[in-house]
Amino acid sequence: MILVTGGLGYLGSHIALYLMSKGHEVVLVDNLSHASMESLERLEYITKLYIPFMRLDVRNTPALQKVFEQYPIDYVIHCAGFKSLSESAHKPLEYYNNNLSCIMSVLRAMQRGGVRRLVNLSSLTVYGASGADWKEQDEFQYQHHIPYVRTQQNIEHILQDTFKVDDFWQILNLRLGNVMGTFTDGKLGEWTQHIPKSVIQHLLQVIANQRDVFEIFNQSLDTEDGTAERSYLHVMDMLDALYKLMLWSNDQKNFLESFNLCHPELHSLNTLIEKVEDVTSGVIQIQEAVDQVQEFAQLKGNMDKLNATISWQAEHNLEKMVQDQWTYYQASLNGI
Repeated sequence: MILVTGGLGYLGSHIALYLMSKGHEVVLVDNLSHASMESLERLEYITKLYIPFMRLDVRNTPALQKVFEQYPIDYVIHCAGFKSLSESAHKPLEYYNNNLSCIMSVLRAMQRGGVRRLVNLSSLTVYGASGADWKEQDEFQYQHHIPYVRTQQNIEHILQDTFKVDDFWQILNLRLGNVMGTFTDGKLGEWTQHIPKSVIQHLLQVIANQRDVFEIFNQSLDTEDGTAERSYLHVMDMLDALYKLMLWSNDQKNFLESFNLCHPELHSLNTLIEKVEDVTSGVIQIQEAVDQVQEFAQLKGNMDKLNATISWQAEHNLEKMVQDQWTYYQASLNGI
């Protein structure tokens, strides 16, 4: 049985559904700070199965341990945590407390439960600087001042130090690009918060007249059009790679391995805005944000290590990501 922390969030819920489609049993935990019970209802509606769920804060180690005592868990996928770069700049203590406490609690509960197989979802921001060809062995740059980035760097150090003294672990650490899109046929998508954490959700709120303008933090970065360039990745491509890596790990002995997982193409924020306008036939009003946040000009990882380990390639382009996201967004507005 596979435990998914943050199991009702965007990535957690999609991972859960994908695993269940492959015949695996899952148990989900989430404190619902960035998720909704509607995600559980939709998962159970889609699968026609009861899905074990516990509403708890992952930082509560005794409560988390009870989950290990109640269910025969042999694998953990850790998705819980705060993920907004801009929000972390305004709430550093919340981000340090939440993200670092979460991983430490998960590792402690796993140790006490005798479980040593873990997938940790990290981010390409962990490298700490702009770059379009980051390799897994590259050293982190620590001069970046965004708390979210620092938490991701610290989490990876915690994983390394844990493995160093207890090498019975099998740890997959995935450094993700910007994930978008929905599950196949729009069965599951991203739950929209009043103030969403993702760029695509902000853009769709403007298109749906739920927000007046989209605020851009920086239009003078060292890129072709001055806006940030990212490797946007469809969630189905991410799930395909994640599952193939999990299968690969079945034949491995103890390890701690990091993998970049992103789309091979970079797209600027302006390109994303234009694509959203094309797909939705709408117009997005733009203004420069009052509060500036230090941004990476480019973020993309080198995929040589991943491609040497599993047979995988990104099948979905940016237009497909936006189309799927918009279709699901419209359905959610209509209560479907």
